[in-house]
Amino acid sequence: MRPPARPRPSTDQRPATGATRTATSRPAPATAPTGTPSARTSRASRTAARGTPRVEQARTEATAVVPAGVEVPPRVSTAMADRLAERTAMRRHRAWRRVLAWVLAVALVVGLGVTALWSPVLALEKAQVSVSGADQYVDEAAVREIVEAPDGTPLPRLDTVSLREQVLRLRGVKDVRIARSWPHGLAVEVTPRVPVAAVPDGDGLALLDSSGVRVATRGSAPKGLPQVDVPLDDALALQAALHVLAALPPGLAKQVEQVGADTQDAVTTVLDDGTTVVWGGSSRLALKVEAVRTVRKLDDGARTIDVSSPELPVTR
Repeated sequence: MRPPARPRPSTDQRPATGATRTATSRPAPATAPTGTPSARTSRASRTAARGTPRVEQARTEATAVVPAGVEVPPRVSTAMADRLAERTAMRRHRAWRRVLAWVLAVALVVGLGVTALWSPVLALEKAQVSVSGADQYVDEAAVREIVEAPDGTPLPRLDTVSLREQVLRLRGVKDVRIARSWPHGLAVEVTPRVPVAAVPDGDGLALLDSSGVRVATRGSAPKGLPQVDVPLDDALALQAALHVLAALPPGLAKQVEQVGADTQDAVTTVLDDGTTVVWGGSSRLALKVEAVRTVRKLDDGARTIDVSSPELPVTR
């Protein structure tokens, strides 16, 4: 069976039309569309009121006045370009400053060089030249004549090597040292040769050092200088005799009055007490000297001491 149909409500139960109109005829609150300019302006005002920065407010107002649908061109910042330009200018400034510094340095060096090499600021003066070491065998006046010749020449341009070679050619000079004494002088230090023997040469005596170099020529042998009876042209025998004399200690060398050498292996000396020492050759001289000392202590009456074989000295 079908269920009984529901009874339809009567028209009297429907709400009154007037009431419906009254309820629905209330005016809705005025709201503006979200995308309209007035809505954007209101939002900007509220944001500014809440403390939005002025820059942001200006941007908002600028956007608000732009009509809808109009495209705003993008902003281009020049801060980076300005900074790059500033860096370029600074690099250019530093480069020019370095160039200027180099130019000034070169000019200063050139100026100092010209002053030192050609001006009289550092010129040699005779009064500022000192000579030391000269003795009776070195002519100090000859040395001064050589080293004072470049008077007025600036010291940096002075050829001290050439001056030294000229001084070394002088008789009696073994070595010389020349040093600049700023700002106007020279310090000359001479090392003279020391004669160790007098060798007959014609009517005089040639004074020779231990190397056989003639130091001077004298008419007689200086006091304390032994005479070598060896011809000057016998170079080997003469050199052996000079080597023996150079090896003697000062105390024993002062006692030597005469030296002879028939050959280079037969050198003899005569002491001031008449004792003859046979040295033989010029080898092992240190050992031979010790042998002579020992023998003279043990046998002071020996008139001849033969140390040509120092291990077995012989006395007579």
